[in-house]
Amino acid sequence: MDWAGFRFQDPAWLWLALTAPLVLAVVLLRERSGRAVAFPGAARLHRLPTSWRVRLRHMPMALAALGLVAGAAALARPQHGSLRESVTTRGVDVVVALDVSGSMAAQDFQPRNRLEVAKEVVAEFVRRRASDRVGLIVFAGRSLTKSPPTTDTAVLLRQLDDVRLQMLPDGTAIGSGLATALTRLRRSEAKSRVIVLVTDGANNAGEIDPATATDMARAMEVRVYTVGVGRGGQVPMPVQVRDPFTGQTVERTVTTEVQIDEKLLERIAERTGGEFFRATDPESLRQIFARIDELEKSEIEHQAFRRYRDLYPPVLLAAAALFAAAALVWAIGLRVVPA
Repeated sequence: MDWAGFRFQDPAWLWLALTAPLVLAVVLLRERSGRAVAFPGAARLHRLPTSWRVRLRHMPMALAALGLVAGAAALARPQHGSLRESVTTRGVDVVVALDVSGSMAAQDFQPRNRLEVAKEVVAEFVRRRASDRVGLIVFAGRSLTKSPPTTDTAVLLRQLDDVRLQMLPDGTAIGSGLATALTRLRRSEAKSRVIVLVTDGANNAGEIDPATATDMARAMEVRVYTVGVGRGGQVPMPVQVRDPFTGQTVERTVTTEVQIDEKLLERIAERTGGEFFRATDPESLRQIFARIDELEKSEIEHQAFRRYRDLYPPVLLAAAALFAAAALVWAIGLRVVPA
């Protein structure tokens, strides 16, 4: 029997408390049965002053009944427990490797470009992984660590917000981005280690070949989920051009060819035990990250226990005091007298 931390350790004793009203009921019934004989002039007796002894004749029995109730409660061992909780997380260390090459400026994810949509979706993903460590790598012509795996979501989101186009030499160094992400997981002791590689192009830069980086990931038992972003083919792309009349640099939107190396991304995912996904619009990109979130769930062990403190000593003392009071009242003459 437990109510928000309060319980009786031996609640069966509470049945004893029910005998108290039964005893009082028997006494009252016996008293009433003793008044069955009527005699002339009884009405005048009711107008006579009532002795205080008569008025308090039931006090000893009432005190004894209350003592019985308190005694039953004390024997039931009332206790109060303070709740203590222990949470153990068998988490997942995740590193997001985000492509920031020039092609991520493509505007086929209207009303924003690919990079802005990818940043927003990654931010949503980070907020859902509160119990895991998440890191961030960006890559273009070379790679850069923006944040090692951390549980400090606020810091990570600030680093993600700082990501922009043209922050690195242009190009798409998929192998280098993957290798840098692996170095962030080298000392990880997490049960599961994962890289989410987000890119919209084909490897054309960097000092590390994607196949070599894939073999490294496989040796380290790191799963790589690859996400190809964009429709591919002819896409609108903003470019900086010089106006021949004014000599000023202006931004214009042109249609250009952007190809995604799906076979490479599929090989990376297959060889490391991950999956390849293709996002052709913002909604599909969100669904992909939601799917990855489901595939890489953390295991959280939650333990709760209570430490109980006995409350029966004052209750037992009250029961003893009530019985003593009943005996004292009885001894000095406040007992049931004939009416």
